[in-house]
Amino acid sequence: MDTTGWIIIAVAAVLVVVAIVLLVGRRGRGREEAQRAKAQEIREKAAAEQVELQRREAEAARLDAQARLAQAEADSRAADAAAMQNEARVRAEQVSGTRAELDDRLRTADRIDPDVTVEDPGPEPRA
Repeated sequence: MDTTGWIIIAVAAVLVVVAIVLLVGRRGRGREEAQRAKAQEIREKAAAEQVELQRREAEAARLDAQARLAQAEADSRAADAAAMQNEARVRAEQVSGTRAELDDRLRTADRIDPDVTVEDPGPEPRA
């Protein structure tokens, strides 16, 4: 073979190598583009899910605030009820003392009234 034949073979080999490199490069770029598209799709779905997640977090925070308010109102009402019970107990004790004094006065009045017959109940009960 002469030099022209070797040159033609060398040029053909170089062209084949260049064609292979270009073909492999395009396949790699195609795969990269597919990966980019897939990554973008994942990001878009994540962004949509993030909006929904933020909405659910806000709803949970709103419910928590309502629960805290309801608990504060319940605590306040419980405190009011305890205060009322205490006041009722104090008044009942006052009334009881006043009732005993009134009963004593009525017994005294019955003892000194000549028109009232008083039965001897025995010793008075002690409080």
